[in-house]
Amino acid sequence: MNIPNKNSLNIRQLVLASSSPRRRELVASLDLSLPVLILSTDADEQTPADWVPSQIVEQLGLRKALAAVDRMINDEHASHSLVIGADTIVVWEGEVMGKPVDQADAIAMLTKLQGNQHEVYSGIACVETSSGRQLIAHRMTRVTMKPLSQERIERYVASGEPMDKAGSYAIQGLGATIVDRIDGCYFNVVGLPLSLLSDMLASFDVEVL
Repeated sequence: MNIPNKNSLNIRQLVLASSSPRRRELVASLDLSLPVLILSTDADEQTPADWVPSQIVEQLGLRKALAAVDRMINDEHASHSLVIGADTIVVWEGEVMGKPVDQADAIAMLTKLQGNQHEVYSGIACVETSSGRQLIAHRMTRVTMKPLSQERIERYVASGEPMDKAGSYAIQGLGATIVDRIDGCYFNVVGLPLSLLSDMLASFDVEVL
């Protein structure tokens, strides 16, 4: 049974501005007393070349959250929602890697990452619709990938798992077998750092514990 939390009187629902099933599962794992609405968006993901990784994920997360706010005009709880947007990228030697465009792109990404350390950045943006208040933050985790043969990379890509993942791997799936170690938040690599999110929710009086 959910015990009512000390939620802000202005917040009646959370809105996750994401089509990612992984982020949906992670938010659901918090077992919040508030209902959660899933609302995917088509926010522009183009960014200026001079943006640093933290800026990229924070601003793209904010774009997604604001795009969801715009789509909620006819929702009865639109003015009493806390909207959450998130974005994740992989960075290797300064190169930003998003989702692969095809199998060849996925193979190229993994060929670069294998045997090396890279960084995973996830940004979260929370927007309170009643006040317009915004809170934006990010986390970074270092990931070291095992040395991989070209044949093993191609077999992994053929599984289909890398095709909708930043950096072309999923640490929560088969990708766990090609990761040697991580330094930082595991859930950040999955795509939604829960420790950071819980702190941000608490800023809006939405307590996880």
